[in-house]
Amino acid sequence: MEPPAAPRRVTIVDVARHANVSTTAVSKVLRNAYGASPEMRAKVRRAIDELGYRPLAAARGLRGQTYTIGVMLPDIRNPFFPEILDGVTGCLEGTDYQVLLGPGGNGEKEEVRVTDAMIDRGMDGLVLVAPVSPRDRLEHVASAVPTVVVGRHGHSPVYDTVADDDRAGAALVVRHLAELGHRRIAHIEHHETDPTRATEMPNAQRADGYRRAMRDLGLDGEIDVVSTSYTQQGGYEGAKQLLARPHRPTAVFAGADIVAMGVLEAVAEAGLSVPGDLSVAGYDNTTFAALGQISLTSVDQAGQEIGRNAARLLLERIADRGRRSVQVRLSPTLVARRTTDRPPA
Repeated sequence: MEPPAAPRRVTIVDVARHANVSTTAVSKVLRNAYGASPEMRAKVRRAIDELGYRPLAAARGLRGQTYTIGVMLPDIRNPFFPEILDGVTGCLEGTDYQVLLGPGGNGEKEEVRVTDAMIDRGMDGLVLVAPVSPRDRLEHVASAVPTVVVGRHGHSPVYDTVADDDRAGAALVVRHLAELGHRRIAHIEHHETDPTRATEMPNAQRADGYRRAMRDLGLDGEIDVVSTSYTQQGGYEGAKQLLARPHRPTAVFAGADIVAMGVLEAVAEAGLSVPGDLSVAGYDNTTFAALGQISLTSVDQAGQEIGRNAARLLLERIADRGRRSVQVRLSPTLVARRTTDRPPA
């Protein structure tokens, strides 16, 4: 018995016949081009819905656009990055664009692999979230396809950037803890392996903001930084080091909420309490920071707003490749919760 024949794919010709219009008219509607009346657009859209027509991305690419946006996320386990993704997809809602994700893997080699794959597949634009690649690599990508870089500071004439004011956010944490009476305030940072990009990376800016704020408050002698990684394991290892100090800190500023989760784990393992023995603050104000059982003090850098700005700038750059680059910097706010309180007597 012969297998049943595969169903035939609906084509632009089928849509034209169903709507009783020309294929040129259907093409204009699909491309949102000038020359199609509202009535024509309604007829074609109705035919598309009734027939279930889906344009081939490859065919659209031959006409100049695939209507796909590539978003590279460095670590899908970090709960802050979905906030940015929500902002991107929210901004693109109602457009013909579809978002496709690629894991950056927190490494230059994997970033090259992912971004090259996105370029090879003809994506119309890229949003690179917290990339670790050097600037010349980012500019190489941006020369091939419209690009917006999220979370990196600095300026480039060929791509746009959206970032939080990380120095200001770190200062908010230090001042909050100092106002509660803390002096021994430690910081867990992400170890920066490439000094050439240090000034652009958010982790370096937060560590610098911490040091500046401590000096401004006359706490130079209390500066205590542990370098691990922006992961839960990094927070756990950093907290273990800090808790082993002869004079352990009374407060810890974790460079990210995911780091703070590791700190809370290490504190509980040591038989100590938060904030009774140690106050803990994070950065990102992720969804789990507001959970009642955690109630983490954190810096809100408005992840969804970052994503919306990134998508908006990308659409503008797709429409005008030659326009001047734009840098958007958002102002963070501090959300104080139950993990910070006065230091122990």
